Amino acid sequence: MRIATFNINGIRARIGALLQWLDESRPDVAVLQEIKSVDDAFPRDEIASLGYNIETHGQKSFNGVAILSRLPLEDVTRGLPGDDGDEQARWIEATVTGRRTLRICGLYLPNGNPAPGPKFDYKLAWMARLRARAEALRATEEPVLMGGDWNIIPQDEDAARPEAWANDALALPQSRAAFRRVLHSGWHDAVRLIDRRPGVYSYWDYQRAAWDRNDGIRIDHWLLSPQAADLLTDAGIDRDVRAREKPSDHVPVWVELDA
Repeated sequence: MRIATFNINGIRARIGALLQWLDESRPDVAVLQEIKSVDDAFPRDEIASLGYNIETHGQKSFNGVAILSRLPLEDVTRGLPGDDGDEQARWIEATVTGRRTLRICGLYLPNGNPAPGPKFDYKLAWMARLRARAEALRATEEPVLMGGDWNIIPQDEDAARPEAWANDALALPQSRAAFRRVLHSGWHDAVRLIDRRPGVYSYWDYQRAAWDRNDGIRIDHWLLSPQAADLLTDAGIDRDVRAREKPSDHVPVWVELDA
């Protein structure tokens, strides 16, 4: 089973790019971030025509997450637990069943800039809630995957120019420590289980010819529970998608599970 994450950076602006990638890659499940669309305006018909069931958690003009699946989506929940007043659409969960039942969580973690400041405080508070949810999911002892745009550069090797990000919320010590706390509670970074090389990126800024210079960073991740990691057979990044017409600044990151 192939399961992918893709920050599409505006579903309406990049529906053509999304449909092309879905048709070529044919993931069994895909989680999307930054759909920037309310639920009613999401282009369901175009995506459903490729054989996908669709669940969304949208927000006008900002944020927004979705799950697309060739298998039925069951027990869908929206919103990260822990703050009933949080109105930002950044989290969605659903269960899919093939030969194995998987719980799949799609997330769009706050950017946090400028830091310090209220946006950075929100990022760290959101990550504390995420850790609590991750611990609850791991305690089920079922295969669980948490994927999306984490807005975290885990280590210097995950950036072409780490010095350029030293004071950015994506790489500040507090952000990295919060990410490690999730990992150390029993989760596995899928891409790094397969590929330990530096220079593996999932995002290139639109500015400063970042793509042409390969000035990238790795901020889109799949974290797997131990039971999901036991099923992992491969993982990778569809880097070439960034070179297409009217691309997102992110590219898809995928895992293959024996499920």
